[in-house]
Amino acid sequence: MLDFYLAYTPTLLPTRPHVKISIRRFCYRTISTMSLLVLLVSGCSHDPYQRRADIMKDHVENFYTHLKANRVAAAVHENEQIEGMADQMAETVRKQGQLQGTSQVEREFALMKTARGTAAQNWIALGQYFAIKQQPDRARASYQRVIDTYTDPTERTYREQAARALQDLEIVSGPAPNSAH
Repeated sequence: MLDFYLAYTPTLLPTRPHVKISIRRFCYRTISTMSLLVLLVSGCSHDPYQRRADIMKDHVENFYTHLKANRVAAAVHENEQIEGMADQMAETVRKQGQLQGTSQVEREFALMKTARGTAAQNWIALGQYFAIKQQPDRARASYQRVIDTYTDPTERTYREQAARALQDLEIVSGPAPNSAH
């Protein structure tokens, strides 16, 4: 019935045969175009904080994937990417602290703290990996990096965890070759 109606209904454009567009074709094209536009607009309005959190999550997943596959250099690179993101966020917080509303700065600060905490935990996990692989010098270096790098008072738990791991490493593998013990 609809085909019969459309066949005998005037079109939206002039009646020249090479310019005619049926209503059905016009509707399909319009709906397709509108759907594409909605998809593009929804993709553009994605929350930038969520996007960076997703990127950080990808780096964490890649870190552990590389570590499980014994690709230590690649795992270290992923963790350095997380630290780089944290440094960029810290700079943004410093610059925009007084310029923007507090909710945006607070979200940036929270994401920065998450990135720093994640990176510290990854360095500790790397130390544990080296301890398991019986590479105590590399494990010590990883734990020491946490102690030396994460010096903010809010990061004390990571430093303490790394210090305990160093002590545990001495129990398992003996003192460091250059230690005074």
